[in-house]
Amino acid sequence: MKCMVTKGCINYEISGCGFPILILHSMGTDYRSMKAWLEPVFYDIEGFQRIYIDIPAHGQSLIDDHFASSDDMLLNILDFIDRIIPNQEFSLIGFSYGGYLAQGILHQRRNLVKSICLLATALHLKEKRILPEKVVQDQDMGAIMGLDSDIRLAFETLMNIQNKENLEIFLREIQPGRFLANRNFLLSNWREKGYYFSEEPLQDADMVSLPALLILGKQDSICGYKDHFNLFEKFSHATFAVLDQAGHMLHIEKREIVQGLIKDWLSRSNSFSK
Repeated sequence: MKCMVTKGCINYEISGCGFPILILHSMGTDYRSMKAWLEPVFYDIEGFQRIYIDIPAHGQSLIDDHFASSDDMLLNILDFIDRIIPNQEFSLIGFSYGGYLAQGILHQRRNLVKSICLLATALHLKEKRILPEKVVQDQDMGAIMGLDSDIRLAFETLMNIQNKENLEIFLREIQPGRFLANRNFLLSNWREKGYYFSEEPLQDADMVSLPALLILGKQDSICGYKDHFNLFEKFSHATFAVLDQAGHMLHIEKREIVQGLIKDWLSRSNSFSK
């Protein structure tokens, strides 16, 4: 389905019914990369409506010629929220850059966000980040050698556990969305000129009282984990999990653990009263 927004349109898909959860994928892929592993979480959990979107400039979400920054990303998504679930409470799940967008949404719609889950999230951090060294485990060179060079580079950059099983998941869940990403925009200079929001998310809040879940990889050399403690301390009701033997793609490398943590977060969200 398509929703016209201020600077383009947003493609989305809704699963289930009940309390709405807006789900935001990482940069460079599309909503299917989240739906593939999140839907099984809800096989035995009822009462939640999952709203999967292609973030702007990804999948089938289109942007106009004036689109140039993360502020524009946020503007389009907030417009989508106001049109699809107007004046309703909702929860957020965001992975990587999608987690950064989720922080921006929370900053702008604090009165409506009931809970938030952030996985390997990017941060509003302009100074040098603290990142662990890249660790490669269980590398199956036989499977990797035959890959197209672009796919191989993406797989080796994103994955720490580079075995055949994870390659199959990557090709099934991540790669299809990579074909659709707006590379003209993503490869432009927007990261240098407009990656960070003009307002730092939650910079005006000492404490946010809602159920939060932060899941990070101990070996995530892309977003790290040490810089996230300041964000964790913003939430008075938060679970903070750093998974060993997990890199940036922790929802692939530690899928069952991540799914279990999200089930706990959903339970806390259900029972929480502001």
